Amino acid sequence: MPEPQPPHIRFALPDDEEELARLDRATWSTLHAVTPRPQPPYRAFFDERHLPEDYLVAELDRRVVGYIRLAFPTPLASNAHVRQIQGLAVSDEARGLGVGRALIRAAVEEARRRGARRLTLRVLGHNTPARKLYESEGFVVEGVLPEEFFLEGGYVDDVVMGRSL
Repeated sequence: MPEPQPPHIRFALPDDEEELARLDRATWSTLHAVTPRPQPPYRAFFDERHLPEDYLVAELDRRVVGYIRLAFPTPLASNAHVRQIQGLAVSDEARGLGVGRALIRAAVEEARRRGARRLTLRVLGHNTPARKLYESEGFVVEGVLPEEFFLEGGYVDDVVMGRSL
């Protein structure tokens, strides 16, 4: 059996909007989402705060199977040396194929290219698969906001992770 091909990572294009929106809705879960399940009419995927150039897209066989959003954590000039992962999604059929890892590595390289010194993210405490993936890519827990969210009848920690570039 041949080795699976690594995903092709590229910047998002405005034409990716509907496909990325579908992926975002299909992967919604309280494992990682703190907002309610999206309901029609759906908001636009891209807007003035979520631009195509903020997203890296993973493709397998020319199909979009994942994305990662790389953004500034704040609008402050004193914080401009930091980038933050503000969204990561991988389609169900592409899980376990290295797509998430490839997206994280591409985000690290892109953050470096953009002059960042640090990369941070927030992950829910009960999202063990994501936390293990981030840790394996050099992220460490830098803080925990205990019981920050109330999801499906229980309190969930918000875990801040980061790494130097």
